[in-house]
Order: sequence, then structure tokens, then C-alpha cells
Amino acid sequence: MTNTTSALHNDSPTLVRFRRMAWITLAAVYFLIMVGASVRASGSGMGCPDWPTCFGSWIPPTSVEQLPANYQEIYADLGYAETEFNVVKTWTEYLNRLIGVTIGFLILLTAIYSWSLRSYDRSITIAAVAAFFMVGFQGWLGAQVVASNLQPGMITLHMLMALAIVAALLFGLARARRGLMMAESVQGIDPRFNRWLHIVLVLTVLQVTMGTQVREMVDYLNHVQGEERSAWVDALPWFFYVHRSFSAVVLFSNLWLASLLVRSLGWQHTLTRFTLAMIAVIGLAITSGATLGHLGMPAFVQPLHLIGAALLFGLQYLIWISYRHASASPALSRSIS
Repeated sequence: MTNTTSALHNDSPTLVRFRRMAWITLAAVYFLIMVGASVRASGSGMGCPDWPTCFGSWIPPTSVEQLPANYQEIYADLGYAETEFNVVKTWTEYLNRLIGVTIGFLILLTAIYSWSLRSYDRSITIAAVAAFFMVGFQGWLGAQVVASNLQPGMITLHMLMALAIVAALLFGLARARRGLMMAESVQGIDPRFNRWLHIVLVLTVLQVTMGTQVREMVDYLNHVQGEERSAWVDALPWFFYVHRSFSAVVLFSNLWLASLLVRSLGWQHTLTRFTLAMIAVIGLAITSGATLGHLGMPAFVQPLHLIGAALLFGLQYLIWISYRHASASPALSRSIS
């Protein structure tokens, strides 16, 4: 990895352009995650039973009259044997695919913008190009999700791949922001912060893992019990209740982390602002989770809960790597080694 942080000014047009493009692309990826979750919650995942076409056409049908008379037989193996064509679900899934293609072009632009930074810090270019190839693999995974008739394991793998793309983009963005973070002193940071940061990272991994298990169980109940959402909560196993209660542990540990930063670095430091944003995201995840658990799993809340978990992952990763960059001065390097 090239260590040439001082080769470009922090406000140089090349760096500013890449950072702006990376932020836009990240926001778009998170939007796609939310849209994908909405597709899943609304039961529109098989609105298009084939991929990359939709009912064999590049432009989906708008009425059942545009389909072959035996379309249910053609797509029987994909769940259409007893399923009527639903134009809303079909176009919901199709728009999800169009947004995914748009994200691919944005990530391509990010990779192109990173190319001029390869002599400054080649890890930025590597991360951006890796994200672009991940998008190609994600497209292939999307085809497998459809071919598997929305098997929960395939859907989870599809989601994990989206988070891997987020991680690659965040890594490149953080490297492009390295000079900005090194300019913000962390000399007076509370010595307990580093240890607590790693603790909250572990707690988040545990919570997200349990959430993934709950999500797959909800998919199973949807398949077994149908769309009687109010009955799903009572049928969930013990780890749902552990997941729900463990959210309090995650919240208070992150509040303690934020208090360490506020007292030692103040409210205006970038690390403090990132951490306060993380607290807000945890609040969103807890509120949406409580709504799901106590109000019978309303479909419109499921995407909010998922995007909360995805944002929490991204913010904690950004805080961790930004802290390492801010601590990169010789006087502080031993504290993160």
C-alpha cells in the first residue's frame, strides 16, 4: 500500500471529486438495499420469475393478456403453478433490477475516478475496482436467487454481498479521507475508547448474526403460514427474544462509547459526529424492531429495520478505520498497533 498521503492536498480537485462520487455511490447502494428489502417484504421477489428478462421479455407485461395462456405451466417450477400474475409485484421487482443496473454504472464511475489516484494511494483504486467486480458477482447472485425461488440462504448471501460492496467503497472513501482525519487531533482521546470500540464491533456482529437468523425464520414462517403476519411473532423461537433484548446491550455500549468521545474530543470532532450518527441509527433499528415485534410484523417496517442494521455496519466500519487514520501520527501509532 502506497503511503503518499502528502502527495496531494486534502482539498485537491482529484480527491474531492472522488470523495463526492464515493459518497453518492454509497448512498445509492444503501437506497438499493432498502428497495430490495421492500421487494422482499411486499412479496414481490418473484414478480419476475426469470432473469435477466421478465416473463421472457426485456420490458415486463402490464396485463395478463400479454402473457401466454399457459404462463402458469411455463413457470410452474418457480412458484406460478397456483399464482396469478400481479402487475404491481412484477413492476416492483423490475424497478429493483433497473436501480441495481444504475448502481453498477455509479460504481463504474467511482472506479474510473479512482484511477487518477493510483499513484497517490493505489489501495483506493484497488478498493473501487474490487467493488465494481463485486457488483458483477452480485448480479449473478441475483439470478441464482430467482432460480432458487427465493431460498432464504441465497437471499442472505445476496445481502451479505451488498454489505461487502459497502465495505469496499467505505475503505476507498476512508483512504481518500485519510489526510482529513490525520489533520484532526486525537491526542486527548480517552484511552478506553480503543478497547470499547472493539467491544461494540463484536456486539454488533453478534446482534446482526442473530438478526439474520430471525430474518430467515420469518421467511420460513411466511412460506409455511402464509401472509398471516400477526401470527409470526408467536411462532418465532427463543433467539428472537434474545435478539430483541440484546439490542439494549448494543445501545448502552454505544452510548458509553459516544460519551467517551464527547468528554475527550468534544462535539465537533468527526469521530464524535460519526458516533452520534451511529446512535441515531441504533435508535431507528430498535424502534423499527419493537414495532415489528409488537404490532404484528407490518411489511412497511421491515425495510427500515434492515436498512438500520446495514447503516450500523457501515458507520461502525467507517469509525474504526477513521480512528486508525487519525491515530497514524508517530506519537499515537503504538496505541492502535
